[in-house]
Amino acid sequence: MPRVVDKEGETLDEALRKFKRQVNKASIIQECRKREFFLKKSLKRKLKSENARKKYR
Repeated sequence: MPRVVDKEGETLDEALRKFKRQVNKASIIQECRKREFFLKKSLKRKLKSENARKKYR
């Protein structure tokens, strides 16, 4: 979990920018979007194989 320690003289905007950067680095938003909808195992397998075929091309 990303954390930002507030330093002396640091504005809220700077702290927020640091926090957003850490969240982006940890790819938390992408993980949430991936888990947003439930996928059956058969669909996961199908998507995985399709992505592998695209990557191979």
